[in-house]
Amino acid sequence: MIKEESMERFIVSGIVLNEKEAKVTIKQVPDQPGIAGFIFKGLAEANVNVDMIVQSSAKEGTNDISFTVEEGDLNDVKEVMGKIKQKIEVKEVIYDSDMAKISLVGAGMQSHPGVAARMFTALGREGINIDMISTSEIKISCAVKKREGKRAVRIIHREFELDKEADT
Repeated sequence: MIKEESMERFIVSGIVLNEKEAKVTIKQVPDQPGIAGFIFKGLAEANVNVDMIVQSSAKEGTNDISFTVEEGDLNDVKEVMGKIKQKIEVKEVIYDSDMAKISLVGAGMQSHPGVAARMFTALGREGINIDMISTSEIKISCAVKKREGKRAVRIIHREFELDKEADT
């Protein structure tokens, strides 16, 4: 019989840190079909790779959309957003280059309840605020302030005991 800790170490195989992330938030985007497509098509045409995307729920006919990009693409994003603001009405665009992305990687994480909860609880216990969250079948990512990136990795590493050898 496999011990629970051994199975967890199999599910969570590593942590990745990217300290060169930037977050863009578009406030009060019209809540209409095709608007998100228009925004992200403009970014794609400028060869900007968008990573995490979060859209808030509609309020008074608008949404807020936040997404992350590589910090080096921020000038291109600003140029694209200037063009987009000429075509659609938005309240404001906020740029934050003080972001780091921490990704917990492993096979089958979505089919094992509690992995995200443990990651977020461990960060919260240590006073690290999560700015954005993104998940997939093999990865759970969160954005935090850049100064917290390395510490967040150490906390998550310790939480999932990634420094311990797998039982044989």
